[in-house]
Amino acid sequence: TEYNRRRLLRSRGPTALDGLPSFRFEAIPDGLPPSDSDATQDIPTLSQAVLNCFLEPFKELILRLNAKSESPSVTFILSDCVMPFTHDAAQQLGGIPLVLLWTASACGFLGYSQYRALLNKDIFPFKGTNLVSYLHLIS
Repeated sequence: TEYNRRRLLRSRGPTALDGLPSFRFEAIPDGLPPSDSDATQDIPTLSQAVLNCFLEPFKELILRLNAKSESPSVTFILSDCVMPFTHDAAQQLGGIPLVLLWTASACGFLGYSQYRALLNKDIFPFKGTNLVSYLHLIS
């Protein structure tokens, strides 16, 4: 988003992208009111904005990029799975191929990698009072 672009350039300096002539950093508005430039945006509000405000600006960005004669057209979209608007944009703009990445944290990856073992040991899914006992232990 424009907010994140400003934060990146402020942290790395205005010359952060110098030396990368074929790299363009484009941004879209997030639809949120201006906030403290050093504060993290409110995650629930940002999540709602992703669902409600990002599709049209993203489509406009793709159309604007495709209209520029000095650069190649957008031939595919590489997107994080938590950005569902990219799928809609790809379909609405003529079926642009879309590649989705799941950028889970190391902690999340560890949990996913142990899922089968938890099933095999009958630890998960919780059954009956097992969940109540477990929740009582961690509270």
